Amino acid sequence: METEATNLIGLEIFSDKGYRLGNVTDVMVDFDSQVIYGLYVERTNDGLVEDGVPVLVPYRWVRAVGDVILLKRFPTFVSVSPSE
Repeated sequence: METEATNLIGLEIFSDKGYRLGNVTDVMVDFDSQVIYGLYVERTNDGLVEDGVPVLVPYRWVRAVGDVILLKRFPTFVSVSPSE
C-alpha cells in the first residue's frame, strides 16, 4: 500500500469493528527507510480510548486507505490507567 503521508492528515480512522476512532492529526515517518511508522490521532473516541486521550496507531494495522482509513485491528478498549 503506497500513499503520500500528507494525504493521510485529516482522514477519519475506523476500527476493524466499524467504530470511528478519530481523525489523523499527524503522521510519523521513518525517513531512513522512507516508510510511514504510525498515525497520530489527537482527539479519540472515548468509547474506544479511555478519556479520549491521543494515540499513535501503528501503520501496520491499516487495512485500507481511501476516503477514510480502515484498520485491520484495534483493541476493544484502550485503558490509560495503570493495571494492577
